[in-house]
This record gives sequence, structure tokens and C-alpha cells, in this order.
Amino acid sequence: MEEVMKKKLRMMVLFILVVLILSACNMPGAKPNPTPILFPTPNYTMTALFSQEGEIPPTITPPVVVVTQVEQTAAPTTAPAEATNTPVVLTATSASTSTSTVAAATNTAQPIRGGQWVYAKKMSTAPTFDGVWDEWDSTKYPATYVVYGKSEWKDSADLEASFRTAWDNDYFYVAVKVYDDKYVQDATGMDIYKGDSIEILLDTNLYGDLNTAYLSNDDYQIGISPGKGSIEGEKEVFRWFPSGSAGGVSGTKVASTKEDGIYRIEIAIPWSAFGVSPSSGKQFGFGLSVSDNDNSGEKLQQSMVSNLPYRSLVDPTTWTVITLSN
Repeated sequence: MEEVMKKKLRMMVLFILVVLILSACNMPGAKPNPTPILFPTPNYTMTALFSQEGEIPPTITPPVVVVTQVEQTAAPTTAPAEATNTPVVLTATSASTSTSTVAAATNTAQPIRGGQWVYAKKMSTAPTFDGVWDEWDSTKYPATYVVYGKSEWKDSADLEASFRTAWDNDYFYVAVKVYDDKYVQDATGMDIYKGDSIEILLDTNLYGDLNTAYLSNDDYQIGISPGKGSIEGEKEVFRWFPSGSAGGVSGTKVASTKEDGIYRIEIAIPWSAFGVSPSSGKQFGFGLSVSDNDNSGEKLQQSMVSNLPYRSLVDPTTWTVITLSN
């Protein structure tokens, strides 16, 4: 009996303890402490999106994160430029210059100087020197650039010219037609440019000194007088350069005629005067100019026209190119 009473007492004590424990979980002031939920640390570049310091205002559209994949750079859509056959223009300079730009490669290179290129046609029969151009079937070229005395030059009737060129194994031929309203030539020798006259420039070593902007011993300046005193007067051919061989040129032929406001002149200069042997395809530097004087009794160069737009006597790079052709 006593044993039964002890068992009931233990059961009662256990019951009271369970009631007390359950009551303690719901007591006022008791604060729950839930286990925190842990998030993985955000990537550094995305930190702004995870910032808890402030929320995105409702009036601003939340940023959209675009994920891009870095790939190998694709080939350009524009095809690279192709090499061309366009000749390279070589600009003469008096001093060497450096540039940071590398020119594109080309298949061919061809020197070009100022002015229209001239072609001299080979003659099978030498022309008759009578001032008539019947035998001349080569191209006619203009000499209309006023390169000296612009203030004295009036118009094309005052001074303008055209010319033709030819060659054979012995001579270089030039025929010139000059519009000149008044013929005046009273000078001789080295002064023939101080009157109505023709000037021929020839660079016999074109490729040897293509960009040399000063005269050398292969550069020739030759003047031709159509006639002293009148067109029927004594003709003269004078060489100014090279200065070491200045003076009259032997073996030349000159014929001239005149009509109203025009005179014509035919000239033959032996190749020996230039120290060269001609052949088809040869090229030289070249220029042709005409001087004018309208003041009778005075030795004066008033103006000059040329086939060279930027003619400079002392700078052969301003001369053009003449080619001997068949």
C-alpha cells in the first residue's frame, strides 16, 4: 500500500513540473531569439544593389543588370584597302623631312613634276626650216602661264604661245607660235631675254637628281632670238647654263616668220649641245617660256609666259617632263 502511494506521489510531482515548464514559455516579457538566416556575401560589383542603407525610390526605375560574355574579337566588317596602280606623286623638298605616317604600298611608282607632260615624236624626215608647220603632226601644247611681269602683261594678244616638239638621232626640234602684238628684239648674247625670245630648259639627268631643287651641270637653259631688229634679222642661240659652257651654241638651226600679231619660229638644237644620246622612251626635265618686250629702243624683259605654272629657273623640280616617243 505504501508502495502505491509513493508511485502516485512521483507521478503528481512529474505532472506539476511539466505544467510549470509549459507556463514559463508563454510568460510576458519573454523575447524569442530565432536562428538568423544567412545570405551569401554579394559580389563586389553588385554591392550597390544589395545595400541596406536605403531603398530605391519608387519613382526611379530599378537598374537592370546585363550580363555580357567576353569573346574573341570578331574580324572587322570593312575590308582592308587594296594596293593600287596609281602612280606615286613625288613632291620635291629642299630639305629632308620626317613623317610619322607610313604611306600605303603601291605596285608602281612614277615621278611627276609640275605642268603638263610633253611628248616629242620622232621624225623620219627632218622638217624644212621655213616657219611653216606642215611637217609637224605632233601634239600642240600651250604656254599660257604668266610667270613674270604680271603687272606688265595685258592679255593673250600681248603675249601667249603654243608649241610642238620632235626629235631624230641628231636634233631636238621645237616649233613655237607666239601671239605678240608688237615684236621688239634689240639685244644680243646673254641679254637676248631682254627682248622677244624663246627659252628652253632641259634637265638631262631627270632621275639622277629628281628632287634636287637647284641647278647642276646636267641642267640647261638656252635662249633663242627670232631675229635682231626684226623677224628677218640675225638669229641667235645662247646657252646660259651650265655656266661653265655659257655662250653661243654651234650647229643650231633657226627659222622664223611673222604675220599680224603672230610670229612663228622653228628651232633645231643638236643633241651634242646637251651631251646626251637620244632614244625612244628617254625622259628629261623640260620647260618652254617666251619673253616679251614692247618698248622699242629698250632692252627690257617686261613679261614671260610658260608651260610651267610654277616656273623657277633655279629649281628644276618646277619643270615638267618630256618623253621621246616613236
